[in-house]
Amino acid sequence: MNIYDQIGRNRWKTAFYIGLFLVFIIGLGWLFAYIYNSPGILIIAVIIAVVQAMASYWWGDSIALSMSHAQEVRRKDNKELHRIVENLTITAGLPKPKIYLIPDEAPNAFATGRDPKHASVAVTAGLLEILDKKELEGVISHELSHIGNRDSLLMVVIVVLVGVVAIASNLFFRIGFWGGFGRSRDNDSSSNGIILIIGLILAILAPLAATLIQLAISRKREFMADANGALLTRYPEGLANALRKISGYSRPMRYANDATALLYITNPTKKRSFLAGLFDTHPPVEERIKALLAMAE
Repeated sequence: MNIYDQIGRNRWKTAFYIGLFLVFIIGLGWLFAYIYNSPGILIIAVIIAVVQAMASYWWGDSIALSMSHAQEVRRKDNKELHRIVENLTITAGLPKPKIYLIPDEAPNAFATGRDPKHASVAVTAGLLEILDKKELEGVISHELSHIGNRDSLLMVVIVVLVGVVAIASNLFFRIGFWGGFGRSRDNDSSSNGIILIIGLILAILAPLAATLIQLAISRKREFMADANGALLTRYPEGLANALRKISGYSRPMRYANDATALLYITNPTKKRSFLAGLFDTHPPVEERIKALLAMAE
């Protein structure tokens, strides 16, 4: 698959998952409107679904940056970092993205934005501390590849929508537990029982949403970004060494969670269980390093 095929697939997937989200939220709204004989509930659900879908597309990057506590880095605060990003974007033929710093000692980075003209790259304080220039160039080039491939749009849309589904499940559970919206189509006790059951099902399934996003996002995106990044710097060893250092840091990031983990260059939660490996958003670092070193040879 070439870069243009990847861009096309990511655009299609973005539209598909936004549509799936709209159907899910509006469907829940219709169910509650029917049970409680209140068309207003459906109207509210439609409004929420449309607003959140638009927010995930237009402001998903701002939401992701806010969740990570990232602050924009001005040129005067880190001229070297700005020069590295500028040089790589010129080589890649991309507009220069905004640069953000995450106040976290754990080394990591991610890219976000709906398109190259509205993109951002965020790096942690720990990343700048432990990587040398060649390694940092490897990481930045990897993130720029995500921007060019439109991976950054697809990933941030799914992060935002999964979060909304989790909130909705909690809301519906509370509604059913505390007695619902008001007078129901049938008797109150039976309707509230139905709502409570639906809420319980959603409450159980919602924590799995962050895991199921792996079914929507292919791990191949990381291999492709690694390869494109290595071609950009023409020094695969730089990114390979960076991945080795990042994965060697044992403590998880403070502001990252299962839902946002797929944004980062490596999994920031540092979970090592069998299930975490089975459903991880990233391929094993050892495989990525091996592929990069093979390119170098």
